[in-house]
Order: sequence, then C-alpha cells, then structure tokens
Amino acid sequence: MSGVPGARLEILEVFSELESTNSYLLDQPAPPPGRFRVAVADYQTAGRGRMDRAWQSPPSSGLCLSMAYTFRHVPAKLPGLTLALGIGAIEALHRLGIAGVGLKWPNDIIAHDGKLGGILTEVRNGTSESATVVAGIGLNVDLPTTMQALDRPPSTNKIVDLKDCTAEPPSREKLSVAVIESLFDCMVRFEADGFGPFHDEWQKYDWLFGKKVIVKEPDGRCEGFADGVDDDGALIIRSDQDRRRIINGTVTLPENGA
Repeated sequence: MSGVPGARLEILEVFSELESTNSYLLDQPAPPPGRFRVAVADYQTAGRGRMDRAWQSPPSSGLCLSMAYTFRHVPAKLPGLTLALGIGAIEALHRLGIAGVGLKWPNDIIAHDGKLGGILTEVRNGTSESATVVAGIGLNVDLPTTMQALDRPPSTNKIVDLKDCTAEPPSREKLSVAVIESLFDCMVRFEADGFGPFHDEWQKYDWLFGKKVIVKEPDGRCEGFADGVDDDGALIIRSDQDRRRIINGTVTLPENGA
C-alpha cells in the first residue's frame, strides 16, 4: 500500500478472514514506542463494537482495520483519543472526496443521519510509562440492500454505506491507505498535545449538538440537550437543572424509543 508512513510501520497484515482485527492485535507483540502495526480483514467472524456489541458485515462489504500504536508515555486524558481518531476518519474520507460525514459521541461515524461506521479503542498492558493502544475502525462500503442494522445502532434507525455518500466509493485499498495515514497522524498529534488541538474540529462534526438526548450511564440515566464536548472529550449535557459532564455512557435519541 503506497502512501502508508512506512518508516514507522512495524508490520501490515491483510487477512481474508479473521475473528477480530482488534483482538488479533491485542494478542500480538506490542510495536516499539513511536511505531505501529496494522491488521486488515476482508471479513470478521466475531467483530466487536463498543460495550461488546457485535459488529457484523458481510465479506467484502466494508473496511475492517485496526492499528496498534505504542505511546512512549501514557497520554493524559486518554479517553479523548477515540474522539480524535473519529476526526481522523473524517479527514481520510474528505481526502477521498466524501463529505457530509459527522461524529456521534463517543465513537460513531454518521452520514445521512445513519450509522456509517464506528471506532473501538482498547488499551493493552504496557510498562509503567508506555502504553499500547489498539484502535479499530469499521466502515460500511457496499452493503447488500437487504442488510438490516448491523448492531441496531441506538442513536439512529438505519445504517448507511459509502454508496449513499458518493456515486463512486473508493476501493478498499485506497480507503485503507487513507485511514491508516490519518489514524497514525492522529496518534502522533495526540501523543504530543492531547485532545486539545482536536476540540474545535470535533465541534464542526458534532452530530449530536443541540439534540435532545437520553444518556444511560453505569449508575443511572439523565436527559437533556447535547452541548458539545469538554476539552478532555467528555460529553456535556445541558438541562434546566444543571450542566453535566458525561465520561462513560450510551447516548440515544428519544424519538427512537429509548
């Protein structure tokens, strides 16, 4: 794959079938600090999304790609990395001529008010100073017309693919190269400066902003209006009573029967 930042690439592996690209990289040796490795699969037999939801996609219908990157020092406010990588995914799509894409906190990629893809970020054990992050991205490229919601995304009532966004979707090879370049760039930028430099970019693509939402947290739920994200990536919910920071939760829209 030309264009991939090869000087820092440890290894790139392409599989016709794999249980999960994230699970595979979590089981492999961590790349040295500042370097990365990538796994791409044509089909995942046990793809995973956030909170262990299933991510299902027929063979050759989407992009299933994961990157492992080792930070020399554990970044502060690491949860913001998922949001930064979402921005990277949009930047990759923009370079391929695909516009009109947004982000739903914390990890969904949205187009035409439907779920186009998602990001799963996991941290594997490292040294007391370094940390290896495995970030997986799934993008729907060319789904069968009869395909139902992949994991019944709670924020939307439909799924979409790149065919809905452009008359000529890019090849999966071109898409892979663009995504790898963007994810790597985001890892490097986040390692240097954290989420701060990504904050304004997130606001541009924030699909939830201004919407009435329900947030299910580990210890309860709240309702209000999405009011952007804080400088560490926490979701801000505004209501008549207060303004809350959400660090971990699932966001749904009331009209979807949540």
